[in-house]
Amino acid sequence: MALTLRTSVERRALSERLKAQAYGLGFDLAGIAALGEPATRAHFDAWIASGQQGEMAYLAGDGATLRRDARLPHAGATHALVVAMNYGGTAASGPVARYARGDDYHEVLRVKLRELHAWLENEIGAPVHARPYVDSGPVLERDLAQRAGLGWFGKNTMLINPQHGSFLFLASLFVDVALETDAPFEADRCGSCTRCIDACPTQAITAPRELDARRCISYLTIELRGAIPVEFREAIGELVYGCDICQDVCPYNHKFSTPLTELRFAPRAVLDEMDARALATRLLAMSVAEYTTAFKGSPMKRAKRSGLRRNAAVVLGNVGSADDVPALMTALRDEASIVRRHAAWALGRLGSSLAVIALRERWDDEPDAEVRDEIAAALRVLDELNTRYWRYFERK
Repeated sequence: MALTLRTSVERRALSERLKAQAYGLGFDLAGIAALGEPATRAHFDAWIASGQQGEMAYLAGDGATLRRDARLPHAGATHALVVAMNYGGTAASGPVARYARGDDYHEVLRVKLRELHAWLENEIGAPVHARPYVDSGPVLERDLAQRAGLGWFGKNTMLINPQHGSFLFLASLFVDVALETDAPFEADRCGSCTRCIDACPTQAITAPRELDARRCISYLTIELRGAIPVEFREAIGELVYGCDICQDVCPYNHKFSTPLTELRFAPRAVLDEMDARALATRLLAMSVAEYTTAFKGSPMKRAKRSGLRRNAAVVLGNVGSADDVPALMTALRDEASIVRRHAAWALGRLGSSLAVIALRERWDDEPDAEVRDEIAAALRVLDELNTRYWRYFERK
């Protein structure tokens, strides 16, 4: 049963102090929303029904049921304090999305929310049935943030705040305390701008506020466990993990993004060098022990070691040179078939005679049919390149 404060004045005063406490802990935005059915429920159901969530099965089934009403995930909760913290939108773009360069935001924000929970119990003088959510539960976070007045949905589907842009982590503390709610953010300030839609290399933003995750580079390099479809590999370019392109081009981020304030989100040592080719080569050379040490407590572990090496091979296929053939030759014998598949594709892109030799030699030993298909495709590409090369000089 929800804790009820005696008067609206008491509710308002407690709510303002709670938000002030959130700002004191380093959050850039704070608002309060009543829990209930999300305004985007029908849109979410249609999105799931169309299969645009790809392999993210946790979004469907029971996960979808719980997301249809914010009162369901944490029984008894009636309100949520919704907060946001910037993660350094002014930092230079690079092969790793800005949000993933430092420590895992899930735990950093969860600790702060637990502090707010303890403060609230102390302030009320009674136990508060509460639960923190940081992008890890069946909650439509952006819907709740919009309801709490934190911003609107941009055409790239990101939540945008008019004073901070969209490089923001969202989190919430569900409580059984009847708090004073903030006014929802009703305005749409994107206007006629379509920069995010136009800039997406894979056309993942299929319409304003419509995202097909199966085409999104963030999904392809993080959530997808299998092979990256060939049609998207070149478009990934130098992006090893995640993508910020639709945020990079947003005018609100150009004008309002702020430097990093939470030092735990600063890039870790392995990412000090933000050159895509250098990072990809380093990932392919890492042992299991080196990987474990380098990415302990990092959100990049979400993709797993094999996923990062798969991505690294794709990046070398896009931005590498003949000097990268030896690294890809080693990857062609990786223990994970998913890495071998993408290493074969990358070797086919580099146009080296050494790559041809490596691919032909691997063909004889490769037990995986899908890897053999990738090798065959790469050899066809190299044969075509060789044919064009000699035809060019014959014309001379």
